[in-house]
Amino acid sequence: MSEVIPFRPKHARVPSAAPSEPATCETCPRHCALPEDALGACRARREHEGVVMDDNYGRVTSLAIDPIEKKPLARFHPGTRVLSIGSYGCNLRCPWCQNHSIAQVGEHDVAWREVLPAELVRLACAERARDPRMIGIAFTYNEPLVGWEYVRDCAELAMAEGLLNVLVSNGCFEERVLREIAPLIDAANIDLKAFDEETYRFIGGDLDQVKRTIALLAAAPLCHLEVTCLIVPGVNDTPEEMKRLARWLAAVDEDITLHVTRFHPAWRFSDRNPTDRALVRELAEVAREVLPHVYLGNM
Repeated sequence: MSEVIPFRPKHARVPSAAPSEPATCETCPRHCALPEDALGACRARREHEGVVMDDNYGRVTSLAIDPIEKKPLARFHPGTRVLSIGSYGCNLRCPWCQNHSIAQVGEHDVAWREVLPAELVRLACAERARDPRMIGIAFTYNEPLVGWEYVRDCAELAMAEGLLNVLVSNGCFEERVLREIAPLIDAANIDLKAFDEETYRFIGGDLDQVKRTIALLAAAPLCHLEVTCLIVPGVNDTPEEMKRLARWLAAVDEDITLHVTRFHPAWRFSDRNPTDRALVRELAEVAREVLPHVYLGNM
């Protein structure tokens, strides 16, 4: 069973007819079975009276104006900016997490303030009026889809105002969540952690689910898709694995952009060395054998 974190909620939720039974969260492949008032492994979704909802709705830990290239998106409106927003929580446990201070914590471990969807869209519109390079909102920093209802509500309002929506996600979510979100997303970057099921089990994820997410977004007619692979020494750093990854992406859509990025010490992997630059370049060349759009990152 996935890790659960019991805690008494501050706010009441919609009641259910059978509050005594554990509720199963259907948002990601973990399928946390949550007793009353418990948080899921993501630390962002809570059970209350039989209903599992995003407990981090509107709770913003990070808000910044970023270049679109920082998401990273290399082939989507270059030279523009987005209002980037993050909350707390993540459904994976990558020990090299570079945003662990918000992604691997809960509501009492990080400062946050409430920013409801209408306020977020007003902020983005005000920044667009000030700077014509501003094109929209990016849901990023922690894992945004642990609070997919907030992403949906913000994206709907943003779309109505002519703003573009950008999603940066690990992609390890159930198809019903992606199908609700995908029509609202103009561009996405999915973090493909590795091309090995054992590695995904190690971080609490599911490679097949991430592959389904990438395929679904690649087929979405209005969504521009890019993929990032962070090369972690001793984890996913062989030419053979990169060859399998790149060939699979090319089979989905050879126009997919791949970012091959360099690991830097972080969180529980803070004692490791950064990825050798020559190795990152070598793996990028392996990917370029089948993909025309391959970029280097964190070099």
